[in-house]
Amino acid sequence: MSAEAKVSVPGLFAAVGAGIAFSVVDMIFKFLSGDYPLYEVVLFRSVVAMIVMLAIIVPLEGGYHLLRTHQPKLHLLRCFVVFFANICFFTGLTLLPLAEAVAIAFATPLIVTALSALFLGERPGPWRWGAVCAGFLGVLIIMRPGVGTFQPAALLPFLGACGYATLHVLTRRAGSSEAGATLAFYPVLGFLVLSSLAGLAFGDGRFATGSSPAFDFVLRAWVWPAPDDWPYLIGAGLAGSAGGYLVSQAYRMNEAALAAPFEYIAMPMSVLWGLLIFREWPDLAVWSGSALIIASGLVSVWSETRKNRPAPRPRPRTEG
Repeated sequence: MSAEAKVSVPGLFAAVGAGIAFSVVDMIFKFLSGDYPLYEVVLFRSVVAMIVMLAIIVPLEGGYHLLRTHQPKLHLLRCFVVFFANICFFTGLTLLPLAEAVAIAFATPLIVTALSALFLGERPGPWRWGAVCAGFLGVLIIMRPGVGTFQPAALLPFLGACGYATLHVLTRRAGSSEAGATLAFYPVLGFLVLSSLAGLAFGDGRFATGSSPAFDFVLRAWVWPAPDDWPYLIGAGLAGSAGGYLVSQAYRMNEAALAAPFEYIAMPMSVLWGLLIFREWPDLAVWSGSALIIASGLVSVWSETRKNRPAPRPRPRTEG
């Protein structure tokens, strides 16, 4: 962290809130993945999120003039990156237990650290780089490459993590001149446009062959939601809008590599949802890898807060 940077405690709480909100979204998407295509769930979530953004968040933060931006190309890139990340991660959810997919996605803070050093000029110290290496080891433990238990599907949440990390770095770059509402608005707008286009292209289901749950989740035909599923779709929109706003604030107010580990709250939340909703219990590899990833994030935070702690004032000498 640069000498001028400060740790924003509200921004860190925002990252925790975002992690909780997105864990709710993950649970709902996995719950609905057997009945609805991905683009349809994204579209309904985005409609609800856009209503919340325009009716509540934008007016409270200062008004609709905040939606004007001087960085349209950067926001366009953010939209495509987060859409790619969503496709990879949520498709992975159809093939993996919830806690395992979320644990692999925890590579995001580690990738953020590397990207922030390359593109933002942030200077991670040796403790943070060591934490990055340890965290990637945790990801490898969960993915188990090279052994009989490796699932190619595990690459999907990892690719999603790469997309989310890129989004966070772009958010940090835009955050110096954009409000939190502005940063949250454009990804929602992008989701609305891209999911609508996907619905027009795949909505008749002609590309869904039934050969893979993952492909079916992306390509199956549009189905009008059942009455019992509307609360889940609305809940995904409310949680998604809250999470999008909070995560934008978190990365606007703090350096990217510092804010990212606070989203680890999503791991115990995913275990809870997995037990309550899907009757899933993580195996030993997921537990041990997750512990290593979370520990690496906490070490990264500790090293940066210690470095930025004010030096103790020297005590005056007394004659005696």
